[in-house]
Amino acid sequence: MKIEKAKRGDANEITELTIRSKDHWNYGAELIEAWREELTITATYLDENQVYKITNDDKLVGFYAYQPNNLKEVKLNFLFIDPDFIGKGYGNKLMTHFLERIKSGGFDCVLVDADPNAEKFYERFGFEVIGKLKTAIKGRYLPVMKLQMGLPENKL
Repeated sequence: MKIEKAKRGDANEITELTIRSKDHWNYGAELIEAWREELTITATYLDENQVYKITNDDKLVGFYAYQPNNLKEVKLNFLFIDPDFIGKGYGNKLMTHFLERIKSGGFDCVLVDADPNAEKFYERFGFEVIGKLKTAIKGRYLPVMKLQMGLPENKL
């Protein structure tokens, strides 16, 4: 198993994994097609964001991507695992790697607009729901989640 920064040439493979992973939750072909653009990871996206992939025997297993919102806060844009590897600890390894990078970078807050199917996963790492984001699907919302990693400031 290896975690490393994704390269421009990984864009298509990462996009395919993202679509397969999203489709794992039985949203249906119509919704997956409607989401295709936002699930597409381009070479430019890889250049402009922090994207790390996890491989096992040179097979892409998953990835995460984030970007800083400011000096203390980052937004986790993607965290996807190939459906064949869901539930086998790779998501935990990616999240641990991500949180270590965030802490070493001096960030103390992470935000994520989570897929409802991933809410419990994020909660295991201490994320809390702080709101909900309306989607194009009637009656469907994404939980907006936050992880506050730093100690509360002393307010004397």
